[in-house]
Amino acid sequence: MAIAKTAGDVASNVIGENSYFTGTFIINGSLRIDGRFEGKHLQADQLYIGRTGRIKTNIVAVSIIVEGLIIGNINASSRILLMPTAKVYGDIKTPELIIQNGVILEGRCTIANDLRTSAKELIEIEYEKNKIIPEEFLEHRKKNS
Repeated sequence: MAIAKTAGDVASNVIGENSYFTGTFIINGSLRIDGRFEGKHLQADQLYIGRTGRIKTNIVAVSIIVEGLIIGNINASSRILLMPTAKVYGDIKTPELIIQNGVILEGRCTIANDLRTSAKELIEIEYEKNKIIPEEFLEHRKKNS
């Protein structure tokens, strides 16, 4: 089920505006949070944090839309959309990150399709491909002159 960004958002599970949950929360399907959640872990397929949503935990999901506040690391295997009212303090890992004007974000962002390998390693490997070594380059130029 995809989460639709409309006035009547569709979610199979909802934590309402005046609700408070703690602990570890694992949901198969979609979850909308308009209340508070604090704990060790939050996992869902699709996660929607409404404007009044307040989260203090690490999050793992396929896709996430944030309008509220998150304190914790976020890992999404598909994409993260930060709406203008979003406030995030934590590291983000995802293949696609969309940040709208007005967002407050502090943390490290890792954007890569292969989240199993560090972005640093992938970039360093790519950098080393077809590397020109100055000494070899100059020697080759001398031979061809």
